[in-house]
Amino acid sequence: MANPMLNDKSLEKASTWGPGSAASADTMTQWPPPGMERPVGLDGESRGMTMRGTAWATSVLMALLLLSAAFGWVQTASPTTGFNAAGQQVTNFTIPMLAWVGVGVGFVCLIGLWFRPRMAKFIAPVYALAQGFFVGAISKMYESFQGGIVVQAIGATLAVFLVMLFLYGFRIIKVTDKFRRTVIFATLGIMVFYGISFLISLFAGAQAVSFLSSSTPLSIGFSVIVAGIAAMNLALDFDFIERGEKMGLDRDFEWYGAFGLLVTIIWLYLELLRLLSKLRN
Repeated sequence: MANPMLNDKSLEKASTWGPGSAASADTMTQWPPPGMERPVGLDGESRGMTMRGTAWATSVLMALLLLSAAFGWVQTASPTTGFNAAGQQVTNFTIPMLAWVGVGVGFVCLIGLWFRPRMAKFIAPVYALAQGFFVGAISKMYESFQGGIVVQAIGATLAVFLVMLFLYGFRIIKVTDKFRRTVIFATLGIMVFYGISFLISLFAGAQAVSFLSSSTPLSIGFSVIVAGIAAMNLALDFDFIERGEKMGLDRDFEWYGAFGLLVTIIWLYLELLRLLSKLRN
């Protein structure tokens, strides 16, 4: 899911932890007001958050995600074919328990970083590894039933990322306060909706919420909207990283920004994977 934790409040809170503050006096720097030159240490090296540093942290997290996803793919068994009590042929696919453990670990990481964002450089890699196994297992499931869909989903995710980066970079999309609030509330609404749907499926069975995975126009339209909101979250991530550099946030927040970007990319990929599956059906 996306990352509404990357908002103005987190920036304001983070600014009290920047170089030169009481929380990081060991950097021996002075904390400048927003818009001024970023703080530097005695060696002349920047001590603050940079877009280049965030890009490097994102690359590391993506590498860990892909390695774990490959392992999850290999550890996930291929589907088996059998017959039910009525004599009908059915195909069974089992997601490894370790994948669901990864989901739980990922959720704990999200909660932990909500309260301790400066721990991102330690927690974010754990999140990438945990979610990677789950992503690999889910991808194997889709690929087993619809060959080639994973490559399409990866390509679509990369394309959306580059388009959003272009639109944001050239200020075709501007992250205003209204835009930010709209995207965050829409994201929270989707989280609540998915949570309620999950609870309903536990008590009433998966058929009660089958419209989420069906190929009806309503279901496809819903997936398009959700994927669109996930894409808009990329703009919020870019904005957080850019403003973090301008404000001179502590270098630890490069990992926090990279973590937020990773969360959005994973969500976008899974939504596009689901959408492509519906369109194929």
